[in-house]
Amino acid sequence: MPAWISLFRLPRSAPILAFACAFAAPAAMAEDASLPYDIVEPAGGGLPGSGEVPETPSAGYLQRGDIDDNILLPTRGDDIDDDDESRKWARDYFAVAAGVMTTPSYNGSDDRTLLPAFYIRGRISGFSFSTRGTNLQVDLLRQRRGAKTDIKFGPIVSLRSDRTGRIKDPQVEALGEKKLAVEVGAMAGISHTGVITSRYDQIAFRVVALKDVSGRHGSWAFSPTIDYGTPLSKRLYVGVSASINFYGKGFGRYYFDIDPAGSAASGLPVYNRAGAKGGAGKYTLGLASAYALSGDLRKGFVLIGGAQYGRMLGRIADSPIVSIAGSRDQWLAGGGIAYQF
Repeated sequence: MPAWISLFRLPRSAPILAFACAFAAPAAMAEDASLPYDIVEPAGGGLPGSGEVPETPSAGYLQRGDIDDNILLPTRGDDIDDDDESRKWARDYFAVAAGVMTTPSYNGSDDRTLLPAFYIRGRISGFSFSTRGTNLQVDLLRQRRGAKTDIKFGPIVSLRSDRTGRIKDPQVEALGEKKLAVEVGAMAGISHTGVITSRYDQIAFRVVALKDVSGRHGSWAFSPTIDYGTPLSKRLYVGVSASINFYGKGFGRYYFDIDPAGSAASGLPVYNRAGAKGGAGKYTLGLASAYALSGDLRKGFVLIGGAQYGRMLGRIADSPIVSIAGSRDQWLAGGGIAYQF
């Protein structure tokens, strides 16, 4: 059942808030949905790591791990109304989605690029798995049939391809490309179904922690996320979410500091504050929706689309790579089609 997450916004951006009125949509419509809809968790941030990873010419064209997959793939929840007493765990399902996204050419850029996007998600015997951009994660805690509260925990493996290619700004390009990074970590979260509008809306909270294992920046990232989604009918689902990304010192140093040699090559001023201290580096807010062509969000073809706003923060936002060559405001949008069975 599609669940769509996007991002909620802080007082600085108003366009997304206008969509919040969708949640006042008739609860009666949500009651028409004969099955519950689970909210997808946003994709946490990604961090490069420590270990050798070969350079890949096409790495710059990979969908970045920090892109929120919720703007492209609805997910499926358990069937609360299911009376199959013989089944202990939540119903098995499999979903695949494909589409396109328009994103900043690197984290902090004011130039845009168009990327293909693909996602896979499913559940087998109560164990859920999903790809999230360039992440792969598995929930090791099985979901019981009809459970309204679900606790999640499991490992994540992620690739970060930020600034490995597609750099359109000549000054940032002159700083040189970064190498593809690998990070590993864990996610933990909790969701509850049946909150405000109906028996099938859902609120969820989760955290993602990642550590570089590829020797790129040798640091960490931590991302808490809260999201809410509701079916407005058996065909239509909408959701919003908010997330903030915290980064370690090595992350800021690797991606946003500029040494004297880089300054001479690019014309950007020397900057060393991004790697001086870890902290909040970006928040994201968004919205998304899914519309079932089959008439039932649980199965068949589903049209999906959404938008995400991000704002660079703190020492990372003050880097010339962002403040001079790029922008603190980061917009992302995507659309496509999913198939669920």
